[in-house]
Amino acid sequence: MSWIALLAFIAYSISLGLILPSILRKQGLSRRLALLSAAVALISHAVFLYLRIFDVQTGQNLSLLNIGSLITLMICTVMTIVASRNRGWFLLPIVYLLAMIHMVFASVMPGEFITHLEATPGLMVHIGLALFSYAVLFIAALYAFQLAWLDHMLKNKKLTFTSDMPPLMGIERKMFHITQVGVVLLTLTLITGLVFMQHIFDEENLHKALLSFLAWLVYIVILWGHYIKGWRGRRVVWLSMVGVALLTLAYFGSRIWQNVMVL
Repeated sequence: MSWIALLAFIAYSISLGLILPSILRKQGLSRRLALLSAAVALISHAVFLYLRIFDVQTGQNLSLLNIGSLITLMICTVMTIVASRNRGWFLLPIVYLLAMIHMVFASVMPGEFITHLEATPGLMVHIGLALFSYAVLFIAALYAFQLAWLDHMLKNKKLTFTSDMPPLMGIERKMFHITQVGVVLLTLTLITGLVFMQHIFDEENLHKALLSFLAWLVYIVILWGHYIKGWRGRRVVWLSMVGVALLTLAYFGSRIWQNVMVL
């Protein structure tokens, strides 16, 4: 592991060490120190990825682990900003742990998937939209998970409301707002894929298009069901999980299978 990756890992760990005791109700949260450590982790993480992706002779190294680590960096950045406004602290341990796991694997399992995005700006726009849409909808799934977990704990009388706990209605409202943004980005992703991707309906790309379209349909159903039929609760949570699972298979399924076959 490089020193910059090690610095990011340590900074994430310090931030986790400050956040977890507060969530477990053992002691107060030193929020300024936690956010400062998180900022160091995010900057180090970004530098690490820049060196991993662009420090090649030609093109960009968009290996599976690099892409996964880039997405976790996006998610961590957004959730840290949200937490800095005294919201979303419950989700930070999950996203920071994901970032740390991706960084470790990206460091100890180097791989290459060289692309030349500078020659195809349209494809670069498509990939950028795809990454942003996945990150946003993954955050929506995290909010859905948080909503389901808090609701379960309260119904089983294992949790009581405190001043630090976000209201369930507020979590639900944010989940739907984030889902709306994600659906817009996913729609643009599908459109740019049709316009800029060559051979999109070839065998190697067809499953990505179909799974992404199915995920888009799931999210459209979620929004339609909520705003037209008044859906909420478990049905929406499960559909949100199905949507992000379909996107994960679409974006990473074939690359994971190729890596497994190589091994």
